[in-house]
Amino acid sequence: MDDQALKTETLPETWSVAGRTFTSRLIVGTGKYKDYAQNAAAAKASGAEIVTVAVRRVNLTDPNQPMLMDYVKQDEFTYLPNTAGCFTGEDAVRTLRLAREAGGWNLVKLEVLSDPKTLYPDMEETLRSLKLLVKDGFDVMVYCSDDPVYARKLEEAGAVAIMPLAAPIGSGLGIQNPVTLRIIIENAKVPVLVDAGVGTASEAAEAMELGCDAVLMNTAIAEAKDPIRMARAMKYAVMAGRDAYLAGRMQRKLYADPSSPLGGLI
Repeated sequence: MDDQALKTETLPETWSVAGRTFTSRLIVGTGKYKDYAQNAAAAKASGAEIVTVAVRRVNLTDPNQPMLMDYVKQDEFTYLPNTAGCFTGEDAVRTLRLAREAGGWNLVKLEVLSDPKTLYPDMEETLRSLKLLVKDGFDVMVYCSDDPVYARKLEEAGAVAIMPLAAPIGSGLGIQNPVTLRIIIENAKVPVLVDAGVGTASEAAEAMELGCDAVLMNTAIAEAKDPIRMARAMKYAVMAGRDAYLAGRMQRKLYADPSSPLGGLI
């Protein structure tokens, strides 16, 4: 094995957001599991270092009820509070301010939804909320539509990561617009993460092969028949997709190209 091959095999590859460095490129959610114990087991099986937490839906403060932090330990995972369920900028900003007061969290995920049926982001409200949060000192990762123009506006407004959807939240439809995702990735100077819509391991790998820095998912694992096994599958899918992206895909060709030379045949 030559020196370059040895380096590729032995050195862990990392990515960074807002000055924090991570090895795992898979972020997992903390909703829809049958209980916190299953959630914790899936998070560990996924190899994730970041878990996203819906502040309005998960118990973080009532000690008389089961608490997420008793299972998904903060010394094992970085918590990423999010604004799931918020449909106005005011609600989103208020939610993250409360999260910061409760847990001291400054790295956050912003999502401002347009309607309950599609859960598509309201991009006008998202951009307005982002500006308020950045002014307030938050490091904001932003869930957004797969719109290259808005992605650029979010970055210019101070987003530390852009998180375009692959398909509607919880749909499991996979990547619907690889062309626009590639444009966002090629133009962004901050990390780009596919967020929402991934349903199975091949789709997670596809996101990474496009050049995404990471993938965030929840339903694909939580609603699998075997969440722990699916979490493990996603772990390796993300790793394989990243390796394939770095290796560089072979060129597509119209006609066959034999693996062995045709010249010199007996």
